[in-house]
Amino acid sequence: MARRAGTADLPLHGGTVPYWLARRMTRLGGVISEAIVHHYGRDELLRRLAHPFWFQSFGAVMGMDWHSSGITTSVIGALKRGLRPLAADLGIHVCGGRGKHSRQTPHELIAIGERVGFDGSVLARTSRLVAKVDSAAVQDGFDLYLHGFIVTDDGQWVVVQQGMNGDRRQARRYHWLSEGLRSFVEEPHAAIDGPDQGEIVNLTDRRAAASRHSQIDLLASLGPDGIAQQWREARRAEAFQSPQSQQQLLPHLVMPAHHEVRPSDVFERRLHGTLAAAADRGPLDFPELLLTPGVGARTVQALAMVAEVVHGAPYRFADPARFSFAHGGKDRHPFPVPLRVYDETIRLLKSAVQHAKLGREEELATLKRLDDQARRLERHVTGPSVHALIEQEQHGSPLYGGRSVFGWEPKRRPAQTALGEE
Repeated sequence: MARRAGTADLPLHGGTVPYWLARRMTRLGGVISEAIVHHYGRDELLRRLAHPFWFQSFGAVMGMDWHSSGITTSVIGALKRGLRPLAADLGIHVCGGRGKHSRQTPHELIAIGERVGFDGSVLARTSRLVAKVDSAAVQDGFDLYLHGFIVTDDGQWVVVQQGMNGDRRQARRYHWLSEGLRSFVEEPHAAIDGPDQGEIVNLTDRRAAASRHSQIDLLASLGPDGIAQQWREARRAEAFQSPQSQQQLLPHLVMPAHHEVRPSDVFERRLHGTLAAAADRGPLDFPELLLTPGVGARTVQALAMVAEVVHGAPYRFADPARFSFAHGGKDRHPFPVPLRVYDETIRLLKSAVQHAKLGREEELATLKRLDDQARRLERHVTGPSVHALIEQEQHGSPLYGGRSVFGWEPKRRPAQTALGEE
């Protein structure tokens, strides 16, 4: 039976991803995917994408707004662009997207199937069924507007799709995974991300099996008019009764509405462990990088967070905001995107993956050591507060090529004296 991973409250955000960030997200998303496939196989990448907490953290480490619904659109778009040139090598294909792109998913699946050998018509039907279940069988107040279908050459797949509730200014993300899926109408989701709406109509719940069968029987025996009459009588009776049960709620990740990263959004000891690991392993594993003026040591910190996205266990992604400390956020939260650091991260990770393909695993192994060291150190290490770390990053932003949707980060004026003189 396909597992449910949980739910998350995702505030709706407007705007678009600027080209300078989208281009880098494409490159970083592609090379992180390559690293995961190299270490753990492509089925594991599908499992990660079906995990709502990992998916949000993946978007945050790429410089998107750490808490918003926009991560879904931007991550699917980045993977579609980034994995397209790698499809022949990795055997992974990304279809669909937002709006009109979602409606092209069946055609894309059929075309890919003809090229690589799986039955694209069957998967096209699967795509339509998945969308229909989340738009009709699960009536939770969210209208679907995004549908991403990621499929491998051997026909394994994951679907990530999202709906919005305009009145509440919230979104809900749904994750499906083909692994272990037995039925499209009984608990098929790998996860559902979105706000707690109280009681919802969910005909995919296993407890609704009798209801599904009864609805068919009622339609055959009473007809539409008879069902409408039964409904009116039931509503009159309901006015004199108390609810007998509540729908079981899934565990969920709450993405708050506030834009700024707060201490409550971060597991601070894990963040300290990552920073300490970068300081500890950096001089040993990245001696040449540390000689890079301004960005060397800072890049090791970003690499340590990327390493956790590649190697981390599921429970470690419950605080996606922590991963925004790798490359900031396009809206300046927690700080502007440090482009010089971002580009160095991509360059080093790409080099490591390319060398690993040639049998030279040393560089990828250094990233694994960074992650291992962070887990060891977080048990006892301490460090600056979240506020202090954010202030430090904002102060150094011009040195790192800080940029946001508001433009380049200007150089800060020197501190003033008590008399107001520089």
